[in-house]
Amino acid sequence: MDVEGRLKTALDESRLLILGAQVLFGFQFEAVFQERFPDVSDTARHMHGAGLVLMLISISLLIAPSLFHQIIFAGDSRVGAIATATRLAGISLLPLTVGLGISAFVALEHIFGRTVAIAAGSSFTAVGLALLYGLGFALRRDRKNQMQEMSNETSLKSKIEQMLTEARVIIPGGQALLGFQLIATFTKAFNELPDLFKYIHCAALCAVALAVILLMTPAAVHRLGFQGEDDPDFFEIGSRLVIAASIPLAIGIAADVAVVFFKTTDDTVIALSAGAIALVALLAFWLVYPIWHRARVSG
Repeated sequence: MDVEGRLKTALDESRLLILGAQVLFGFQFEAVFQERFPDVSDTARHMHGAGLVLMLISISLLIAPSLFHQIIFAGDSRVGAIATATRLAGISLLPLTVGLGISAFVALEHIFGRTVAIAAGSSFTAVGLALLYGLGFALRRDRKNQMQEMSNETSLKSKIEQMLTEARVIIPGGQALLGFQLIATFTKAFNELPDLFKYIHCAALCAVALAVILLMTPAAVHRLGFQGEDDPDFFEIGSRLVIAASIPLAIGIAADVAVVFFKTTDDTVIALSAGAIALVALLAFWLVYPIWHRARVSG
């Protein structure tokens, strides 16, 4: 398989992984607004906060290759883009599996008790690590000589296909959040929030809605504006929209991280600090680093 095909496969695999991660990501946000959440133990609350951080790390790692490809490699199919996608997807599996175990613990502790919850959470994590890492490394072969860097330019058709795939990789994170954000406003727990965190949640809702719209726009523009034809102008527009969508998405995620941390800790300072750290980390990882890397390589 050539570099273009391998990169497309890597992006499709990231899209598959993020579909599983988005379910847990949505649970981490939505659970704090459920009626029974105040009944869970302090340990479960703290574990829930830790699980949210782990899922945030996993989601950010799975989204990053798409942004790196567009910013660092300008949409070209390169071995470096494949290596980045492979490395980040592999790292993302660790917080994903541990987050799965934590979610199982939080969900089962108040039903069956701590012993059963620990056993279930540990089992989920162990099975996940065994299958996702153990099986993969057991079947690993030395394939260094099977892929060489392509000297020719990536075709416009491949660039557009990959850009649209990257929009589909990123949008599940927004979907998981947007649905939660809309439903949360109708819960009793939301009405009990201080006004500050109500406004933060509404700002997050607007930011994520904007991100989702930006990610859907390339498909609509391609079909309505260009009648599905491959065009350099469309690729440029679509690439910029995909990159731009990461900004409101990061804002929306970070804002609701603050809301969740307030629900789990009842501490405004901790909640706002967690949100600020999440925002800085996401923007630095998704945008600042690849822009700096591209500038350094170009220079």
